[in-house]
Amino acid sequence: MWTAFMWGGISASAVIIGALAALFLKIPKRVIGWIMAFGTGTLIGAASFELIGDALNDGGIVPTAIGFTAGAVVYTLFDLLISSKGGAGRKRSAHSKPGGSSQSGLGIFAGTVMDAIPESIMLGASLLAGKGVSVVLIVSIFVSNIPEGLSSTVGLRGNHYTKSRIIWMWLGVLLISALAALCGYLFLKQLPDEMAAAIGAFAGGGIIAMICSTMMPEAFEEGGPVVGFIASMGLLVSLLLDL
Repeated sequence: MWTAFMWGGISASAVIIGALAALFLKIPKRVIGWIMAFGTGTLIGAASFELIGDALNDGGIVPTAIGFTAGAVVYTLFDLLISSKGGAGRKRSAHSKPGGSSQSGLGIFAGTVMDAIPESIMLGASLLAGKGVSVVLIVSIFVSNIPEGLSSTVGLRGNHYTKSRIIWMWLGVLLISALAALCGYLFLKQLPDEMAAAIGAFAGGGIIAMICSTMMPEAFEEGGPVVGFIASMGLLVSLLLDL
């Protein structure tokens, strides 16, 4: 049980690493885009191989299709809400401008939490197979969280958030992610295979929707056309880790 909590916290700690890099180092935006592209590829692989693939094997096509569609719809609706509150640029360092409202900063924070929850839930659920934590999910979530911490921190600094306040906010994300992983382990443990498969597909749908609406546009905008190749290599790494 506490292993799920620990791994949820470890995967989310990459947000803090990215935040510290943004606060104390000058990292070219192109490099941020490249890292995000690689994270995009690994997350696509994790969602496909670990979440959707397992859901198909355990629950069949109907629960998987329903769960996947519901996850994509729910994420999109929440993304629209968060974006209307100022969180549309949570992964977009280029769009942050000085003088933004505190509501925009809170939107960035809320959007980051929304992105982290489905990943962490399924990270905890991956322990239910009895084979230990999923390396694919750990690597994918960790890599994708680094550029999120980078870009989001730049956005928060543009809204005049202090360094200490930003660090405390990302520590909050770490705690929420760890608790989500713990809840994923405890909750899904009690469910029949079909229901667990639907929830796994739900998380997969949410992750794919998140990748397409936030990570891919930022990666291309900052990294240029080469990000297609980098994302492909991320997907290949995800496949190799799943062997």
